[in-house]
Parts: sequence; C-alpha cells; structure tokens
Amino acid sequence: MKRNPWRSVFCLMVVTATLGSVGGCYGALGGELIRPGEATGTLRIINGSGTTVTSVLISECRASSYGLNRLPEGTVLRPGQAWNVTVSGGCYDVMVGYGTATGYAAATQRLSVAAGGMTSFTANGR
Repeated sequence: MKRNPWRSVFCLMVVTATLGSVGGCYGALGGELIRPGEATGTLRIINGSGTTVTSVLISECRASSYGLNRLPEGTVLRPGQAWNVTVSGGCYDVMVGYGTATGYAAATQRLSVAAGGMTSFTANGR
C-alpha cells in the first residue's frame, strides 16, 4: 500500500480545527509507539547522509500513513548523529527527511523491533 505523508497533516488540521477526538485519525497519525502492557525495544535512527535530518516519521505498519514527526521539537540529526526512541515490540515504517543540494529528500524503511532489543536504520541520503 502506498502511503501519503500529507494525509497526516490534513487529518491533524481537521482534528485541531474541530477539537475532536483523534480516534478517526489513528492510522493517519501513525499509531502509538508505546502500547500499554507491551514489552518495549529501541529503534535507533542514524544519519548516515552528508546533510541534516530534519524529520523522522514513525508509524505502526498497519497505519495508513507515516504519521507525524517524532523528533522532539527543535531536534535535528547532523551527519553521523543518532537518535534512539523506545517503542513497543513490533513492525514499524520509518521515513527520514533531510535537505539536499537540490531540495528535500526522504528515505523509507520497514523495520521489526524485538522486545528488549535494538533495531537500527541508517539513512544514507538515497
């Protein structure tokens, strides 16, 4: 299934405008990274590119879009830097966005995170 990253932006705008529940937008927001009562693991995002990563979108594989930027506000990953995020064990889709000499690019990957383990994704700018 092809994912539309703009769907999450639209859904968030609708929810914010109506001050409604995010229940209907669950899939568009990417789902919960930590689910109550489930064992967790670590997802490590490594910037292997020559430019700055400005966004990391992470969603459960069953979600309808990549969701929202999960990097803390004001955080970027410079070349060679890494960021760890705790997630419940399971399947996740990751989209890493960064600037390039010709505009903006993204790298995507589907990953499985084992409870108690660490899974790494190196975004190399391709």
